[in-house]
Amino acid sequence: MHEQSGLKLRNLELELKLVRDGDSLTGTSYYYTSDHNYARFKVSGYINPYDGTITWWDETPVKDEYDNNKNLSLINPLHYVTDFNCPGEGIMKLDGEAEKNNADNQKKMPVHLKKVDEPFFQDEWDYVLENFARGANDPAVIDSIEQSIVVKQTETKKPISSHKPIPEPVTVSITPETKPLPARPVPKPAMTVEEMFASRKKVLFTEIPVSGDTLELRFYDHAEIDGDSISLFLNNHLLQKNILLKASPYIVRLPVSELGETNELIMVAENLGSIPPNTSLMIAYINDVRYEARLESTENSSAMIRFYKPTQAAKTASPKIP
Repeated sequence: MHEQSGLKLRNLELELKLVRDGDSLTGTSYYYTSDHNYARFKVSGYINPYDGTITWWDETPVKDEYDNNKNLSLINPLHYVTDFNCPGEGIMKLDGEAEKNNADNQKKMPVHLKKVDEPFFQDEWDYVLENFARGANDPAVIDSIEQSIVVKQTETKKPISSHKPIPEPVTVSITPETKPLPARPVPKPAMTVEEMFASRKKVLFTEIPVSGDTLELRFYDHAEIDGDSISLFLNNHLLQKNILLKASPYIVRLPVSELGETNELIMVAENLGSIPPNTSLMIAYINDVRYEARLESTENSSAMIRFYKPTQAAKTASPKIP
């Protein structure tokens, strides 16, 4: 789920709303110069399970808004391929390239989009984006919104000829068949990463000695890239959240001087990806020595790695063999 803004294209700005439905993406894009001068497209796309890239394209102009903006009618639909990055708390970015749909030998345009707190344009997707983790990610909800947008795209207005008299309107009384509306499910509030950390069992996977100046940790998605996302806690304090595991490493560096004699790093699964459980490969570099651990985290348990300084004897707990 992303709500992005920031691309400049021929003096236009872009607001993009992406909604994830499994490995597929849907949503809408706005190319605009102001809130009264814009073109809107229906967006489709997917998440590549092998390298974690996010691909989407402008599919169909939404007619009821688009027809009112003739000066934007020549916009070329674009095709995007980006990486999803979370460089800091609350910061989400899409960085990559864009090109015109179905065009050969063209120059690709750099794309740098970032998440914004409030949308510039309000539409059907706002409810889903704001409540995605609270039940609005139901495929039935997403499909119903897509259906309503398709109806808007296919509606046309009949032209009225000035050479023919306009007939008097005829009033027809129709009593529609009334059916009770289904009760709207009350979505379960989403847990915060802090609540996930506190409520789940911590399972010790391995113990690693640390020395020297810096402890470097690299996290990869283990086996197939399937959208696993994790948070890291060090000694009961949140270190980083919204880490999307990919084939390329997410790197954390910790000064050894700031570590205690014994330290516990906890990997919390924010989701389980498309292939549960949430698995990651952690590689630690300490004084040019390489340590490796394969970690698992579920809805009931989190993976623990204990780091200790050589002056402190390692605890005798039997680590889980990864």
